[in-house]
Amino acid sequence: MTTRLANPLVTADSAENTARLDLREAREIIGDLFRHDALVYWTDFLLTTSISYGAVVLYLSSPAFSPLYIAAFVIAAFGLFRCGVFIHEIVHLPDNRLRVFRVAWNVLFAIPTLTPSFTYESHLDHHNPRRFGTAKDGEYLALGTPPARRIVFYLLQAPLLPALAIFRFLVLTPLSFLYPPLRRMVLERASSYVINPSYKRILHPDEQRRPWVIALEIAIFLELAAFFGLVASGRLAWAVAAQLYVLGMCAAGLNWVRTLAAHRYRNTGEAMSFEEQIEDSINFGGRSLLTVLLFPVGLRYHALHHWFPALPYHSLGRAHRRLMAQLPADSPYRRTVRRSFFEVARNLWRSASGDALQRRAA
Repeated sequence: MTTRLANPLVTADSAENTARLDLREAREIIGDLFRHDALVYWTDFLLTTSISYGAVVLYLSSPAFSPLYIAAFVIAAFGLFRCGVFIHEIVHLPDNRLRVFRVAWNVLFAIPTLTPSFTYESHLDHHNPRRFGTAKDGEYLALGTPPARRIVFYLLQAPLLPALAIFRFLVLTPLSFLYPPLRRMVLERASSYVINPSYKRILHPDEQRRPWVIALEIAIFLELAAFFGLVASGRLAWAVAAQLYVLGMCAAGLNWVRTLAAHRYRNTGEAMSFEEQIEDSINFGGRSLLTVLLFPVGLRYHALHHWFPALPYHSLGRAHRRLMAQLPADSPYRRTVRRSFFEVARNLWRSASGDALQRRAA
């Protein structure tokens, strides 16, 4: 008879290691890095948005599959992905910080790309220590546990992401306004960009009447209605719609793939200690081109972000280097660091398939 550990994240090595995360010590090391620099946010976003939209124009106007067409597509996909990641910063911003930036991001980027910031407020559940890794966490799936085909099924969903967003705002938005009983269900079940299909968003008391949310929904609905009206009338070619869909699929797909390397995903729903939550998260120590492109706007320091969610993205690199230089050699924080995306992806696959083989052998 075999004995199974209550939490799959607790290994023999970690059980023997008595070192703990020292919040006070870490805070003393990085305490001066919590200020949000508005100039960095505005410059980064506006520059990236300009490059991205310019690349989209080149992509749509260049001969199909020409070198310029391919280059523009790649730049546009990674650029739009980077712009979209600012939604992560927005949900973590204090209410009194960068208010104009939030509005500008939603108007200039979120409305055209169907990603309004309210759809990511569910991210705060991911940072709730009582919900992380459980069914109440929309951004966690036990992908690191058997069966491995769960990872394949997860990746196969990426091409559907733009279609789901279109359906949400073009169809469900007007229906939810015309049929009020549907409104709550739409907000709870169809208004969060998450990877956990069973996630149910917890609504604020005034959620159904929030003016900013309603304004964003109406704006996106009108945009989509006008776009498909132009396509249906022949004023805009279906080929353009197909090109934009493929571009949106790839931009969203980059984040879908990136998410595979955010955590180890070995928890199966049990409550986890805060240290286990940090050790389940990943930091990347390498600086390869893939790491820079696939983990923009601070995402490469995901474990650090979970430890200190209030750190602005432009401070994460300095904070990580300080912590690695000054924390004790046996600090659990050091165990969060990996070299590359491929290392993490390989370990995830082995964890999901190897455990199954071990169980069969047992």
